[in-house]
Amino acid sequence: MLITTMNDVPGHRITQVHGEVFGLTVRSRHVGSQLGAAFKSLAGGELKGMTKNLEASREEAIDRLTRAAEAHGANAVVAMRFDTTEMGDTWSEVCAYGTACSVEPA
Repeated sequence: MLITTMNDVPGHRITQVHGEVFGLTVRSRHVGSQLGAAFKSLAGGELKGMTKNLEASREEAIDRLTRAAEAHGANAVVAMRFDTTEMGDTWSEVCAYGTACSVEPA
């Protein structure tokens, strides 16, 4: 699956547009890591556990986006973007979205 944030694919032409597709995930961290992050935030610096959680969330959202595009018969997703939303104090939603297309070399 070719995934790009651009509106077109250099060297390829879009032969069919299948429509908008999404990949969603909602995640939370366990209480112990939330407390650890709270203490870390007092001193400043990267919250490595939170960073790992966000990376895993984005990977899962991309995997779901890919499956949704494949279900539409697409071999590419153009104009892909991420959106994130905090849901409560410990949950976050990550959404990957874009336009599912069929492309072929020009």
